[in-house]
Amino acid sequence: MIQVIEHEAGCPLDRLGGWLTATGAELRIIRPYDGDTVPSRPDSGLIVLGGQMSAYDDDVAPWLPAVRSLLRVAAEDATPTLGICLGAQLLAVACGGRVDVGAAPGRESGVVDVRWLPAAGDDPLVGGLPDPFPGPSMHADAVAELPPGAVWLGSSAMYPHQAFRVGAAAWGVQFHPEVSEPTFAGWAAEHPDVDSTAVVGELVARDAEVAAAGQQLATRFAAIVAG
Repeated sequence: MIQVIEHEAGCPLDRLGGWLTATGAELRIIRPYDGDTVPSRPDSGLIVLGGQMSAYDDDVAPWLPAVRSLLRVAAEDATPTLGICLGAQLLAVACGGRVDVGAAPGRESGVVDVRWLPAAGDDPLVGGLPDPFPGPSMHADAVAELPPGAVWLGSSAMYPHQAFRVGAAAWGVQFHPEVSEPTFAGWAAEHPDVDSTAVVGELVARDAEVAAAGQQLATRFAAIVAG
């Protein structure tokens, strides 16, 4: 069973859900904003999704300490884990890294080309994925320092820490491999500093490429959980 932590209705599992279930994976969506309890230990796999809050916004999202604890346990236990955007930032903080809220380079939006670093070559999740990897992006906070011992896997022109691994099986990605056009358009419309037409147009133009790459990542992750 892959547990999925959803922080808000506007940032769902989206296309990733279909890709995962197509592999035979079982999913349990946990919505703490709607009253669900965050488990203290992971099941066979864990995905932590994005959200508008920061990785430190415990007053806004009082379940975040429990999510950070769950991520720390998952990393220590080598439970296959995928943190996406806020989920990646929470993983970094939970394991001793640091996130800049409102990072100086500004908001990264649109479809970002993520370049894999040499360490990604033999990584069980991202090794051999398209390079560059087309990663839909919509964030202003960023991982400033990776956790001690983390493996740095991918970067973009604007932000260095686009992908990393903590321990044997906990991955964080700053981009959104799961996102569909309607969800992405909703995010873009919420930010006055984003040219919605331009960034949604980028996703539409590259959607076949984005979907193919995202599905490859999802299939890899499901295989790691099953294995």
